[in-house]
Parts: sequence; C-alpha cells; structure tokens
Amino acid sequence: MSLRINDTIPNLEVETDQGTFKLHDWIGDSWAILFSHPKDFTPVCTTEFGVVAQLSDEWAKRGTKVIGVSVDGVEDHKKWKADIEKVGGASAGFPIIADDGLAVSKAFDMLPAEAYLPDGRTPNDSATVRSVFIIGPDKNMKLSMTYPMNVGRNFAEVLRALDGLQTAASQGVATPANWNVGDDVVIPTAVNDEDAKEKFGEFETVLPYLRMTKLKD
Repeated sequence: MSLRINDTIPNLEVETDQGTFKLHDWIGDSWAILFSHPKDFTPVCTTEFGVVAQLSDEWAKRGTKVIGVSVDGVEDHKKWKADIEKVGGASAGFPIIADDGLAVSKAFDMLPAEAYLPDGRTPNDSATVRSVFIIGPDKNMKLSMTYPMNVGRNFAEVLRALDGLQTAASQGVATPANWNVGDDVVIPTAVNDEDAKEKFGEFETVLPYLRMTKLKD
C-alpha cells in the first residue's frame, strides 16, 4: 500500500544510533523530516548528511526534527557519522535509523514488499531509498521528494518547501511557484472575497481564481 500525501505515517518502532523509539513519540509536537539513504559510506549521501548537520540551527528555528534512514546497522551508522562530520564540518546530532530489515523502507513505499538485501549487495540494490519526507505535528506526510543516486538533494529547496508548508498550515494560504518567505501568497479559492478582505486586507485579483496578498506581520 502506497503512503500518500496527508496519510498518517506508520508508528514504527525503530532502532537508531541514539536508541530505540517509536516514530510518533519521537516526532511529538514537532515537524519532522526523514532523509533516506541506500547505504552508509556512499559519496553523495555523505555530502548530503554533512549539509543536514550544517543546518542544525535552521531546523531548530523551524521547530523541526531531522532523522536519517539507511539500510545498514547501528555500528556502521556510528562510524559513518565521523565521515559525515568531517565532510560537513559540523556535529551530526540527528539519529539515523538502522533499517537493515527494510521495515521503514517498505512502510514508506521506497522498496517493494518482497525486497531483500542480498549478500555482497551494493547501493544499487536499494537505490530507491533516496527520498525526503516532511511530516507534520499531526504525524501526516506533507511532502515527499525522491532523487536518483547520482543527483545530490537541494537543501535550499527542502528548507523552502518546509517554510511553505508551515506558512500554509499556520496562515491558511497557499504559496505560488518559486515562493520564499516574505513573498506574496495565494488566497485559497474556498475563501470568498469578503472573507479574504477581512482576513488579509487588500489583495490583488490576477485571475478570478488567482488572488495574491501579503501576509500581515
């Protein structure tokens, strides 16, 4: 069964390099981002986790927890973190799930139910475990992005998408293409003009179904 936008993520009990816990308990009342990786000690993934470590203050500003997933074990994760910290020049304080049994990869629909890890496997055997999932405090999946192994993830876009999701949730708006914090937002079509004026003040009607406004400070 596929995990789609606004579905509740499975409350799996996961083993990490920072202990064992259930995903819902770990998320608590925060936003969360899950970054998945097909194997430890791989070049592109190491650079990505280095950036995740560098952005610790940005995650904290947004009330967001981050967690990794890789289909290797806890001891490998602990060793890998030394490389991550060397590349990123920052402490990797986030947990990494040891998904060597593939429970998370299958539950999040990154691998088929019949998938297994063969002896002498390579990253190609779990290549589709290369996704980003943004999860809300309600434990529902808000966004997912999947990358191939040869293209590093764009963390400016991950932050932008997180800002957009949080703004939409807190302000009852939508965000247009290429939106960044401070830009005009879209008034949902479900809000009529009278209610829009009361809630947002002045707005621009670009098209009958496209109304733009600035958020009040």
